[in-house]
Amino acid sequence: MTKKIIKVAYLAPEIPSLSATFVYNEILALEERGVEILPISVHYPLSLATEKKITTLLDKTVFLYDGGFWEMLKSNFTAFFLNPARFIKAKFSLLGDIFSVGVFSSNALKLIYQFLQASKLAEILRKNNCEHLQIHFAHVPTQIGMYASMISGIPFTFTSHANDIFERGILLKEKVSRSKNAITISEFNLRFLTEQKVDAKKIKIVRCGINNEEYKFRQKASLGRVPVIGTLGRLVEKKGVDVLVLALSQLNKKGISFQLEIAGDGPLTENLKNLVKNENLEGKVIFKGSLSHDKVYDWLKNLDVFVLACKKDSNGDQDGIPVVLMEAMAVGVPVISTEISGIPELISDGKSGFLAKPNDVSSLEAKIETLLALKTVESITQEAKARVVNEFDKKINTERLINIFTA
Repeated sequence: MTKKIIKVAYLAPEIPSLSATFVYNEILALEERGVEILPISVHYPLSLATEKKITTLLDKTVFLYDGGFWEMLKSNFTAFFLNPARFIKAKFSLLGDIFSVGVFSSNALKLIYQFLQASKLAEILRKNNCEHLQIHFAHVPTQIGMYASMISGIPFTFTSHANDIFERGILLKEKVSRSKNAITISEFNLRFLTEQKVDAKKIKIVRCGINNEEYKFRQKASLGRVPVIGTLGRLVEKKGVDVLVLALSQLNKKGISFQLEIAGDGPLTENLKNLVKNENLEGKVIFKGSLSHDKVYDWLKNLDVFVLACKKDSNGDQDGIPVVLMEAMAVGVPVISTEISGIPELISDGKSGFLAKPNDVSSLEAKIETLLALKTVESITQEAKARVVNEFDKKINTERLINIFTA
């Protein structure tokens, strides 16, 4: 099947980024299957991934917003003279989109700038003989990519995740209509998009999976005497680390022993450290800082429990299905998360892990207490591993992607 495609361009906000490991892992998986990939990043990553295996990926990544105004303007003139009909049609689509989002809105101004960048992207696609454009995230990259597709005549697909549709989902109907297919990561997202009156027939589900072969499953019979609980993610509101700290504070008052390791960094780091201090948990909580992706496995396998207390933040942003939950399940660490977004598609409450109500300290406290009280976690971890292998394995989902690209 892969012989049908000369080269696939991959566009994302940041490649290769520590905050979006699933993007570069997907690229590497496709390359292993023989698909030639041209990575294109809107920006240079703020948090650059440092794994050895991505050095070559970084070297060949094109950074779209590099270059000055004149280079961008030249690309627009080139696009017009190469194919005036396509360029003018794309321009009329831009005008319609501007009226849809509001002529005097900030979104309209951004669309104009993104259209100008789209001609530059179209030129990159043409010069590199790309036959397909795959885009990650339905907001800025897809807004650039759909115009580049019109200008170049190269079809595109895009993958939606979470806040790119929940919080920043403009022109969703237009994006789906103009795409070859709209990919999303969960049934939850599919339902959300369908409610926005998009063409549901064009939507395909492809999970952000993991390579199970890289995660050795270790069967835990029981938890440690002082169980080590871990959480990992950017320290922002939607990760619910504050809820986890408060839940553990309640368990501490009951005399239940634990050690909490918080891996990650972000704008709420100092607030969380203050919360730990105020809850008299300083001796029980360790802030590990950021972990590169190649260090995550060694950290995960030494945990007794992994908790990700996801919640909707004050702007409406929420997680999709965090990959780190799959990774914990793959190595045999029992997991606890929340009933939000697509997470229940990964974790079945009481069978392959536990699900608390989001942003509910008492609910999370109860789920953690239930798990810590179990005499054995064998059935839960085995069920969790099976779920990840059967639905969230990278090979399965890479094949789904290839089928979409080559259909």
